[in-house]
Amino acid sequence: MQPQPQDLLHLATQKCTLGCAILDRVLVGGIPCNSITEIVSESGCGKTQLCLQLLLTAQLPISRGGLSSSSLYFHSEFPFPSRRLHQLSLSFPTSQENPNPLDRIFVRGVQSAEELLGLLDRIDTIIVNPPSNVPVKLVVIDSIAALFRSEFDNTPSDLKRRSGLFFKIAAKLKLKAEKFGLAVLVTNQVVDLMGSDNGINGMRIGNSSCLLTSGRRVCPALGLSWANCVNSRLFLSRTEEIVVTREQRGSEETNEDVVITQRRLQVVFAPHLPKASCEFVIVRKGVFGLEL
Repeated sequence: MQPQPQDLLHLATQKCTLGCAILDRVLVGGIPCNSITEIVSESGCGKTQLCLQLLLTAQLPISRGGLSSSSLYFHSEFPFPSRRLHQLSLSFPTSQENPNPLDRIFVRGVQSAEELLGLLDRIDTIIVNPPSNVPVKLVVIDSIAALFRSEFDNTPSDLKRRSGLFFKIAAKLKLKAEKFGLAVLVTNQVVDLMGSDNGINGMRIGNSSCLLTSGRRVCPALGLSWANCVNSRLFLSRTEEIVVTREQRGSEETNEDVVITQRRLQVVFAPHLPKASCEFVIVRKGVFGLEL
């Protein structure tokens, strides 16, 4: 019997844990395979931190929520945060079969959309037979927006060429995801939202008509054309609060301003997820959700 259309959203698919039970609960298990998940945020919210953490958790056995896999990481933001990845790896459980988690992460810098498109044509071999001898099941692109930042003008011909590249890149990523059972994660930036509160070009997208971060109204970069290229969109935001603390120093009492940063992960849209969110922190050992 063929499943009804509404049943397709509930078909089981393998997911990759984020390494935190609270974050996994919001995402109902983690980042799904066979599709493209996007993380959107302004700089400093933690999207690269989550990417690095996922490169490690993908190596965990399936019984622990991982993919038992290696990973490909394409970065367009330079330099690559190798020191932070190494720091995170020190807290990652090792085994006799996997003594050095960094050996299962393959990193490549990318400087243009055309270069990424060419690389996607040539990654089948490394996915199936990587140097680590452990198949690749996770592909991360950090960030997609940086590849389009300065290469295109705001002219009809350039906008058409840009949209064409969106669709070609997304089509290749979806093809690879379905062919090899990959979890594909891309990051995107935000731009300030001017005018209507109803999302991009007056059109509400997902669970939120307006995204807020650092007290600003924002929307994901690259517009509606790119929004149609991803299967799921997550949004990271932050707010900063100044708290005045009193400190006794000898006979004098002094006031000191302390900045407290709160970060939040929320689901903007995803065919398999309900509206959900949670606060999280970034510490030396990684990114962890907060139970409120």
